[in-house]
Amino acid sequence: MAQLFRPGANTYARLLLALPLLVAGLLFAGMVVARSGTATGEGRFVEQPVPFSHQHHAGELGIDCRYCHAGVETGAHAGVPPTHTCMTCHYQLYTNAQMLAPVRDSLASGRPIAWRRVNRLPDYVYFDHHAHVNNGVPCAACHGDIRRMPLTRQATPMSMGWCLDCHRAPEERIVAPDRVYSDAPYQRRSGADRAAARATTIRIAHSGRNLTDCSTCHR
Repeated sequence: MAQLFRPGANTYARLLLALPLLVAGLLFAGMVVARSGTATGEGRFVEQPVPFSHQHHAGELGIDCRYCHAGVETGAHAGVPPTHTCMTCHYQLYTNAQMLAPVRDSLASGRPIAWRRVNRLPDYVYFDHHAHVNNGVPCAACHGDIRRMPLTRQATPMSMGWCLDCHRAPEERIVAPDRVYSDAPYQRRSGADRAAARATTIRIAHSGRNLTDCSTCHR
């Protein structure tokens, strides 16, 4: 009887049977990588021209977020402080510190310091700071406990799925107005937090807007 299959047929059959497992493994690995800090940037530190410490300024000295990020309550962008804001204090403190040389040079030349963005969203994503903080979403929801960061890092994944988790259940993230700028806003949630969350979700519902609509973040 003539041979029906070539000698390598068994090898081809095994490879064909293994192919679905290989594809599934690659898809799973891709999902893991896509959710990791390598892809999202979560946990990433960005080197800055001046090693600014939020832990020292906001944590130890208690400087309010709004002193430097003056636009956070009034516009889409929180804003980066101009050099003269830094020099409000550093005219008198650490005036000859080597690490502050770029600040002094910036003031003398009139060229702003080239701060590097830590939390970066794609160009097709619209994010409005004042819409969040004025509706009870604290800074720490996105930026983490920045008052304990000697160097600023990206504290959250800021992926589409992560944003949608909050937009689907905003009441879990909203706090009372006096806790929006606190360092641990979600610890020991109070009746005031829950009341603020209810009021905001009712206001959103009455506005006719759906926070999960594409146009909320993609304009």
